[in-house]
Amino acid sequence: MSKVEEFEDLRPLLFSIAYRVLGSVSEAEDAVQETWLRFDRSSTRPTSTKAFLSTTVTRISIDVLRLARVRREEYVGPWFPEPLLSDPYQDPARAVELADSVSMAALLLLERLSPLERAVFVLREVFAFGFDDVAAVVGRSEAACRQLLVRARRHMEAKETGSGGSATGGGADTSASGGGSGGSGGVTSACTTKNTQIQFIQSAHHASEQQAATGAIRVTNTSKATCTIVGAVTLTAKDDQGKADPVETDNSESGTDAVDIEPGATAQAWVAYTDLNFDGSPSGREVCAVQASKVEIALPKDMARTVRVTKDGGAPGSFDVCGNDVRVDAFEAAS
Repeated sequence: MSKVEEFEDLRPLLFSIAYRVLGSVSEAEDAVQETWLRFDRSSTRPTSTKAFLSTTVTRISIDVLRLARVRREEYVGPWFPEPLLSDPYQDPARAVELADSVSMAALLLLERLSPLERAVFVLREVFAFGFDDVAAVVGRSEAACRQLLVRARRHMEAKETGSGGSATGGGADTSASGGGSGGSGGVTSACTTKNTQIQFIQSAHHASEQQAATGAIRVTNTSKATCTIVGAVTLTAKDDQGKADPVETDNSESGTDAVDIEPGATAQAWVAYTDLNFDGSPSGREVCAVQASKVEIALPKDMARTVRVTKDGGAPGSFDVCGNDVRVDAFEAAS
């Protein structure tokens, strides 16, 4: 069977997964099309085409949903899912679950789940994926997926009984278990100066000619609702004495996939840089053009914040940069 035939055979399933995660026909169609492009570009054939395509379309849908929710937060008035007139995927053994999950009531309830909760709920409850398969698709452990499902069920049940507020309300719901999606099923908001604290940690070791020094940007959610980093985060370092041009960079080349930060949790991006002058004399190697006790960090679509440079233990530090080769990695949830 050719790639095209394999894909077309699975297209109804892929669309049905994407639609239930996104609640939009057009966005689901786009997610399926992007899945095909990635499958077509792949130079190797996966062991299981169904597993590969299901994973790809789900992860694309999660990222699209995170971005969409940030946009919807700026929309005035309630946002409603797009009704599906005819479901292309049919499975007699799951007919009831499939039908129920595309009703307007069910889609409105799903809107109150975080993107990860929604994906886990859809894969497990609607399509009966095993927890091992769900874990592989969303990139979490089986234990974490079980917990996400428990949380999703709790939020769904709370909304059905009316204890969680209106499903069609325009703002974030904060009544289920402490507020916000991720932690409580509310709408995900963007991470900004209003709901986060930022730290810049200098490298614990000097660079070598083979290995860069490695600092870190840490973003902690100080609110009661899950927030999302979507897009490039910029870093600017100015020499304290003003003797050198500022160093400016962002993480656009490393990856800007959306990252959810739950209340009280932290996301981190590694910062690779050179803090020694290998062209200078041994005694002058630690003298860099830029020596900054403070840096400016701007989250996507947010104002820049001045952040003190510290060591990992909290003591004052310095971001010393020799040259302009500074790389900010993609953000990931900190363990």
